[in-house]
Formats: sequence, C-alpha cells, structure tokens
Amino acid sequence: MDHDQETGGGTISLQIDKPTVAETQSNIHGKSGSNLNPDSPSGPTAHAPEKKLTLFALRLAMLEKAATGLGTLGFIWATVVLLGGFAITLSKSDFWFITIILLIEGTRIFSRSHELEWQQHQATHVIAEAGINSFRKIRSTSQGIIQTVKAIFFRPTNVVPKQSQHGNGHKNKSWHQENSRRKRGKKTQNRTWETSDVPILHLSQWALQSKHVSRVLYWLQLASATSCTVLSLMKLIERNYGEVVKGDTDTRNRAAALILFYSLALAEALLFLLEKAYWEWKVVYCKLLEEVNEECHLESTGMIPITRFFYDAYSRCLNGSIFDGLKTDMVSYAMDILDSNLLDEQLIGIRVLHTFAMTEQFSNDTLQKIGTTSWVVERLVEMLNWKDMEKEEIRQSAAEILSKLASEEQNALRVSGITGAMESISSLLHNHRTLRGVADEIPEKILNPDNENYNFWTFNDFGLLILKQLARDHDNCGKIGNTRGLLPKIIDFTHAGERLLKDEHLTPSQNSQILTVERSPQVLKMLASTTGTTGKQLRYEISEIVFTISNIRDILQYGEQHPELQKLGIETLTSLAMEEDATERIGGTGGVLKELVNIFFKEGRPENQDDVRIAAGEALAMLAFESKNNCRRILKLNVIEKLVEALEVPFIGITAARNLKNLCIYIGEDSCPQLRGVINATPIVLKAIMSKEKKLHEENKLHEENKFQEENKLQEEKKLQEVMVGLAVNVFEFMTCEETSIMFKRAGIQLAEFAGALVQILRNYQNPAIKTPRIRRFVIELAIWMMRHKETTVQIFKDLGMTKEMESVTETTFDLENFNSFSGVVGMSRHSTTIHSLVETAMKLLE
Repeated sequence: MDHDQETGGGTISLQIDKPTVAETQSNIHGKSGSNLNPDSPSGPTAHAPEKKLTLFALRLAMLEKAATGLGTLGFIWATVVLLGGFAITLSKSDFWFITIILLIEGTRIFSRSHELEWQQHQATHVIAEAGINSFRKIRSTSQGIIQTVKAIFFRPTNVVPKQSQHGNGHKNKSWHQENSRRKRGKKTQNRTWETSDVPILHLSQWALQSKHVSRVLYWLQLASATSCTVLSLMKLIERNYGEVVKGDTDTRNRAAALILFYSLALAEALLFLLEKAYWEWKVVYCKLLEEVNEECHLESTGMIPITRFFYDAYSRCLNGSIFDGLKTDMVSYAMDILDSNLLDEQLIGIRVLHTFAMTEQFSNDTLQKIGTTSWVVERLVEMLNWKDMEKEEIRQSAAEILSKLASEEQNALRVSGITGAMESISSLLHNHRTLRGVADEIPEKILNPDNENYNFWTFNDFGLLILKQLARDHDNCGKIGNTRGLLPKIIDFTHAGERLLKDEHLTPSQNSQILTVERSPQVLKMLASTTGTTGKQLRYEISEIVFTISNIRDILQYGEQHPELQKLGIETLTSLAMEEDATERIGGTGGVLKELVNIFFKEGRPENQDDVRIAAGEALAMLAFESKNNCRRILKLNVIEKLVEALEVPFIGITAARNLKNLCIYIGEDSCPQLRGVINATPIVLKAIMSKEKKLHEENKLHEENKFQEENKLQEEKKLQEVMVGLAVNVFEFMTCEETSIMFKRAGIQLAEFAGALVQILRNYQNPAIKTPRIRRFVIELAIWMMRHKETTVQIFKDLGMTKEMESVTETTFDLENFNSFSGVVGMSRHSTTIHSLVETAMKLLE
C-alpha cells in the first residue's frame, strides 16, 4: 500500500511503513467579465467603474476644446479683422468692448490651462471641496455667496473626507492609525516641499500660497465666462455698431464683422458655461465621483484617488487627443504613482492596488496586471523592507498583495525570481522574543520602545503565508533553504508555551500568535516533504536546528485544544523522519514518541479529530521504520496490547498494523519477549483477510455496475487487505505449527479456505497496483511460510492453481514491487529479496 503526497516539491509515495503526509490545496480563480453593453450591470462598467469617469472626462474635453476653438477663432477674427481692419472706424464702445472681451477670454484661457496643473499637484480633497462643492454651497442658504467665499478663503487646508457608510473596514482603520500617529508627533522630516505649502513669493501670505491658487483660477474662469456672455449679449441686443457712410468701403462690412465676433464670443462663453453646468450636474447632483468610489469599494479614503484619477484622465484628454484619457484605468494609475517618492502618493497607490486585489470583483484582472508588470512586483517586494512607523500601512498592504499574488503558481515564480525577494520576505519575520541562542537580529520592539503599537504579528503571518505560497514550487523550496537565517526564523515561530496553548480565553493578540504558530508548521511541512536532493538537504538543515523537535513536542504535549496545529506538527515529524539521522534525533528527543503514542491511543476525541490520531499512528510507523532504537523505545511504552486492540478500530486499523509489522521486523522475538503478544492478533488478521477478500470480491462486481461510486472506500479496503496480509507474514514467524493450527481454529477458518483466499488475491492483482504495490509480494511470502511449515499446504496450493499464478507473476513483475518507499517516482528503500527470488522459491516448493 502506498501513500501519495502532493507537495510543492513533487509527489512522495510512502509504502506500507511510510505514513501518509497529505495536504490538499485549491485555488479558486475568478473569470473576467466579458465586454457587454456599458449600461448593463454585468458589462465592463461592472468590472471597471472608472470607465464612467474617463467617459465623463472625454465629454468635458470635447466641450472644452470646442469652446477653446471658438475662442481662438474669435481672437484671430478680432485681432486680424476688427482691430486690424476696422480699428479706426470702430466706435469707442465697440473698441473697448472688444478689448475687454479679449482680455477676459485671454484671462480665462490662461486660467484654464494652468488650473489642472495646480489641481494635480496639491491635496485633491481640498480641490474637490473648492471646485466640486462650490455651487452646492451657493444654493444652500440665502447667504450662499458670502458663505462660499468664506469657505474657500478661510477653511482649514487639511480636510478629512467624510466617512462613508462602510467606514469600519481596513482603510478606515489605517486612516485612524495614521492620524493617531501624527498626533503623537511621529512624522518623519520631509526633504522636499509639499506643493500645497509652497510660498510663491518671499513673505507671501495666504493669497500667494499654492494651495489657494487653484481656487482663485476656478472662480476667475467663471467670472470671465459670465462677463463675456453679458458683454456679448449687450452688443448683440443693442446692435449699435456706428453709422455706415454710403460709399465708404471701410464701414461697409463693419456691422457683419462685429456681429460675427460677438456671436463667436457668446458661443465660446456659453459652451464653457455649459461645460461647467454639465460638470456640476454630474459631480454635484448625480454624485458621479461618490458613485464610482462606492463601486470601487475604496471607502472613506477613496475620494482622493478617484479625484486624482479623474483630473489625470481629463488632463490627458485636453493636452492630447480627446481619446487619450480612455486608455488609462485605476490600476495603471495606482501603479504609476506607487513609484513616487512622496508618502501621500505611495499611500494612494498602495490603497487602490490593495482594494482592487482583495475585492473579488476586480481581483483576477488586477493580480494579472500586477504580475505581468515586473517593476511593480519589484516595488512591492522592496516595500517589505520599509520599517518606519509612518509606512506601516504601505508595508502591510504590500505584504497582503504579494501573498495574494503568490497564490497563483505563475505569479509565485515571478515573485521568487526577483533578486533579494527571499531576504525581503525574511524581514517580515521579526519575532517578539529573543531567539534562544540563535544568531539573528534583535526585534525592533526591543530596539525602539516607540514601536509598541507596531503590528508585528500581522507581518509575521503575511511573511509565513507568502513563504507557504512560494514553497509549492520545488525550486523555491531550495531558495528558502539557501536564504541566510530564514529557516531559524520559521522554526522559531513554532514555539508556543503551555500557557498560550492551554488558555481557553485568548486575547486578539494571542489569537494572532496562534495563527502564526499554525502557519509556521505548514511551511516547515512543505519544505520537509520536498523531493530529490533539495528535500534531503532541507530535511537535514531543519532537523539540525536544535529547537525544531522540542517546539513540536510542546505542541503535541499542550495543544489538545488546537487539533489542526497538532496534526501539522505530527506531519512535519513524519516528513523529517524520511532521513535516518532525523529519525534518530526525533526518537532521542525525550517525550516525542510518548506524546505520539498518547495521541494515537487517546479515546474520546470528537470524530472530526480522527485524522489527528491517524497522523500520529503514521508518524510512529515512519519513526519505527528501519530504526531498531525507535522500535525499542516504542516497546518500552507497553503498546503491543493496545496495538492489537486497535486492529479492530476501523479508522486506525491500518496504521496499527503497520506499527506491529515494523516492531516484528526490526526487533525480533529473541530481543524482546514482549513481542510474543502479537500472536494474539492472529485471529483478527486472519478474519480481516478473509472478510476483506469476500467483501472486495462482491464490491468489484458492484464496481463494474457503478464504477464511479465508492471509489475511495474501495481503495481503503484494498489498503487494509494489503497491510493485513503483510502483518500475517510476520505474526506467523512467532508461532509454531501447533500454535498456527490453534489460531486457525480460534478464528474459525479452514487452512484450505485461507489458501484459496491467497490464490484469489493473486488472480485479482495480476498487474501491480499503484495504491497496493506489495500485496503480491506479501501473499507469496505468506504462501512460502505455509508450505515450509506444513507440507499438506503444498498440494492444496497446487490444486488451487498456484503454479499458474506464479508464472503469471513472473511475467508481470514490476520494479515498483521491490521497494518499501518512494520519493516522487524514485525508490528509496529496496527490499533485500526481489520478487523474482520469492517466485523462484515458491515454484521450487510447489515442485
């Protein structure tokens, strides 16, 4: 019977004496939405809410460019035709009206061309308050204009966006953390100017600070457009353009030229006001920015990146083609500003990427885009090394994004392929206590008392989670092992004292610690179960660290309230026991074997914890395999009688049989008289072989009728049959012929009937099965013993057709049947006698 193990390094098949080490991992990958009707909820807008903003920016840019085009045409018409051609014949009022309109329009165009520049380079929530909400304030009360002016010119500069209804999420928590830190004065010095604080001129007061300039420009545009509209309408309504002298060619076309100019100026101003009205309708009344922010799940801090993104898209539409803004998206924009040197911009970028990566609706596309952009992955890896208090949120978000990114195998390879990635991940694993004798960095908390509120456990958990994701690949396991100081850090997190493990009322901090303690054995288990030379080296290095086994022993001893943690520790020991040195080291560590025995035989556990008992039995079988010292240690715990009784317990019968078989093989009757107790297992073994053969014969018929049902159950029955036949071979070695006859009578089984069952097993397994590769070997060994110790059985086997079955075995032997255990597809422990030799011995006895 073999046991297959799927790990990051490949597949490990463990035969009879090698217990199962299994971990199932599944990744659910979402599917991208298709491009449907933009107005449909399931269309691309549902997958990319920012498309509403880029379309809005496109329409605004069309109006703006149309207004600018008309303004340019009017300016040319005025300077070339009117002021150039009719400058002398123009009336005084027309001359000054044209001059004022040109000055006003020039001011408006200048203001418009520079407004976005100021808006993009200062805190955008201040811009939003000054620009977006200005008309809302005007109509709020009868004194709207006065209140608006006061709000614009005297409001505080650091405006905190109003929290949304979803204000209890991670972003709000981070926002409050950031504010609280600022209140404590823990703000690093900035070596560059903040654009909102730049004094344009020396000794300049409020009016000349850059954070107020955009507000002035905004209102200057509205005033200019309104004035232009009033002046143009006045002249178009009055139609008083001076007298036309008959025969005077200088005044003949003057009225038409003036009407055309005033019409162009009016059209330009109206288009601009239409643009502003459309802006206010979409932003103030329809609340477009808030709607997109809600659909993006950015919560309270989302208005800043949403507003910045909109201004960026609008600026692209104005400065280039009107379609340039359609080519950007929130993820790309966040990735671009992530590379900034400013902390505020880094926060904006990482918050957007974190939200989109963690939201199921956007996760797949976002992670794909990040994974295919190598410099972004490098930037995220670099952020793992940032240990400043102010950058805690950035570091944590980067770690969470990378943990999500590494969950996909292809992206995991990209992460691990970055130079220094493992060292950066290792920087997350700062423990809270002194590494007992292990050379390592002193924890930051000890170095800096101000870091008392630093969320170490969260970073530890993310670091271990990233390593777990990366360890699914064989090459990454090698990189983890080769990273200096990383293995000791991982192992040190397996430490959990008696007080923590037994405490029934854990604090949030203790819960985080338990989660981290659980994560560490998961990583160790994957590293220890790696195949090939890499796995051998890793198992050696892990077992060489002095705290590995003792930490796991504490988990076994005190972790009854944490069965999953116990199981992980047991499975780690099972994987380490694949190496002979590690096996002896584990067995020689006081209390490990005793705790495994206690867990294996402990009754009263809930049914959902049966797998912990199974794992303990498999670990014992692995530790006893080819180890006389461990077998002696196990025997001192008086387990023979308990193992015999456990043979009849359904879910642990297989592992109990393996342990009995190992004890029989590697100690022998002369070395330990206690083993004579295995004779009591003979009736149980004989009945199990007979009943399983009959049951499997019936189930095979049923299987032909419905071969897709009860497959797992059938495989378990076959495994049990194989291990029982193997145990019977060793149990019979302890008995004389007379004792054998007594046991057959006690079991109520005839010798001929039992021999027929063995022959039938050979017929059922004419080709070696992957799940039960050694059942034919065990049957032949048992038949040889029976023919040697009782001559009458030779004729019985002949009559049953054993000779024909031996010939069939000769023709279908496979090298798989000559090994005890496997690592991947490579055999690890070869039997001293080949199956060919066993067949030849049996054939000679039959002759």
